[in-house]
Amino acid sequence: MTDRKESLEDRLKRLDAELAERRGKDEAGTDADARAAESRKGYAVAMKLSSEFVAAVIVGALLGYLLDHFAGTGPWGMIILLLLGFCAGVLNVMRAAGLVASPHPVDRLAGRAPGAGNGQDETGKKDSA
Repeated sequence: MTDRKESLEDRLKRLDAELAERRGKDEAGTDADARAAESRKGYAVAMKLSSEFVAAVIVGALLGYLLDHFAGTGPWGMIILLLLGFCAGVLNVMRAAGLVASPHPVDRLAGRAPGAGNGQDETGKKDSA
């Protein structure tokens, strides 16, 4: 009977050791999965930002070319709209990266400048009226 108890205890210890080893491998695997997910997220953001920038430049160049073609303005339409597309692309990238805040929706709908119409003048003082 004691031999049987000892063999059961030995098997239990081996099983505990194997489980601990496998749990260690699983934890290492989840760390690697977390790093891979973070890396993929970074690549996705990079692709989004670069595609927004390139799209804005291409749209500006295309509109400039069409303006030059139909209006006969020479290279000036393409030059100006290409630069405008470049500026729009930089602004879009900065907004997407969170470096520049987009205007408040109420100001966009009303066509007002941000901060206008809140009872303050340009110096930040309250209106007397």
